[in-house]
Amino acid sequence: MKLPVSFTALGLIFAYGIGGPAMAAGESLKPSDKAALQAAMFQHIDSQLVNGAFLRLNTKEGRAEPLAPTKSHPMILRMGENFVLCSDFRGPDGKDVNIDFYMARAGTKYVVFHTEVGNRTPLEQLMSSGKVQPVD
Repeated sequence: MKLPVSFTALGLIFAYGIGGPAMAAGESLKPSDKAALQAAMFQHIDSQLVNGAFLRLNTKEGRAEPLAPTKSHPMILRMGENFVLCSDFRGPDGKDVNIDFYMARAGTKYVVFHTEVGNRTPLEQLMSSGKVQPVD
């Protein structure tokens, strides 16, 4: 099963603004790059869905838990030449679960290289140390 139309449609719409050389860490992010980052995150989420759910490993109970996509956050964070985007999901208990997607530019596209599911500690530490900052 695929993501709700809003995720998939936005991802496809945003997919057409990418190109050009990689930007330096301090450079402003063009609207087309912001759109391409969001699109890449949507496409990554869509590619990971199993029966319409993003699966989270519950190591305490030894099972996979289905998370339903609900909304993405508009804020984009920069970590050197890489980026962090966030999206909300809903767990089987009805509680919100935040997922942070760490992304890098790969040629003319962006890819997810790391995902933190329901664990904000790494991002909070990176932000506190000044290694991650909001994109202007």
